[in-house]
Amino acid sequence: MKDYTIDELIATLMTKCGLGAVIFPIEPVSGGFMHRMYRVRTKSGIYAVKHLNPAIMRREGAHDNFDRAEKIECLLEKEDIPIVPALTVLGKKMQTVDGHYFYIFHWQDGHITDWNNISYDECKTAGNILGKIHAIDPKCVAHQKPESSKINWHKYTLKANEEKNEIVALLADNEKLLIYAEKELNQARASLPDIICISNEDMDPKNIIWNNGYPWVIDLECLDYGNPISNALQLALQWSGITTCNMDIEKMVTFFNGYLEAYDNCFRAYSDVFGLAYTWVEWLDYNTQRALGACIDEAERQMGISEVRNTIERIKYIRNIEKEMKEALNSRLPEIKADR
Repeated sequence: MKDYTIDELIATLMTKCGLGAVIFPIEPVSGGFMHRMYRVRTKSGIYAVKHLNPAIMRREGAHDNFDRAEKIECLLEKEDIPIVPALTVLGKKMQTVDGHYFYIFHWQDGHITDWNNISYDECKTAGNILGKIHAIDPKCVAHQKPESSKINWHKYTLKANEEKNEIVALLADNEKLLIYAEKELNQARASLPDIICISNEDMDPKNIIWNNGYPWVIDLECLDYGNPISNALQLALQWSGITTCNMDIEKMVTFFNGYLEAYDNCFRAYSDVFGLAYTWVEWLDYNTQRALGACIDEAERQMGISEVRNTIERIKYIRNIEKEMKEALNSRLPEIKADR
């Protein structure tokens, strides 16, 4: 693998895919935490090009995960879910150049809602889209023991201390909280009903583009089959402010209103599985590794450090509002309709 610049890689990619010579400059687009996105112009049009993180692509099973997501993406296209799918070129969606992996999309005009200014209408629309996705092919399945999160927080603390890493105090001061959060997460997963459906774990506010009030879902690499209860609860919390540590219970209720209009499996015991909100410990695990050097460059390491700080604050916030949120989930969700 030669040491090509990203401009050279993308220029080769666009020519290889028959999309024309690149009109420079290629513009980086902010917003991604794992992969890197670029706005690319050629004589044939404007495209969004996603450069998949090389470290992730080297992981065991990564290519299988992307293949599965691509197949599900095709199902969503057939069901008229408002998505921005990767282009199929030369019979495939994922493209390669000199060992680097890419997706190419038509550029979608619009804007991503500011996390601090998400409207009630946007919450309801997002919930409704998720419900439509879950309604495509839900199934009851045989019970299987869920995979548990097993993170050695003390080991991370010791390693950060040895390296005199910036995150050592954050990990040491919050070790008991992180152990609690992981325990609650594992208990909640064990309490989920045995249902699976198409799920989009990454359909948070940064992954819907709004164009004149119309939504377009982007970043579909996380499409998979999963539990609708888990997916709905976590996204309802994200759309209502848990990510910015500014929860609005009305927005959570509004998200569920939109969701249940499109898909209602009669489950209402969301307070019993509130521990799913602590899934953030796994995002923290990933970013702790990045902060400790499992990354491609210093920019990614610094992003890891930043996300460690942000995510620990988020977990602390969730712990503080846990009781209030459970009460709202018990009392504020729409009742099950008699005909169901």
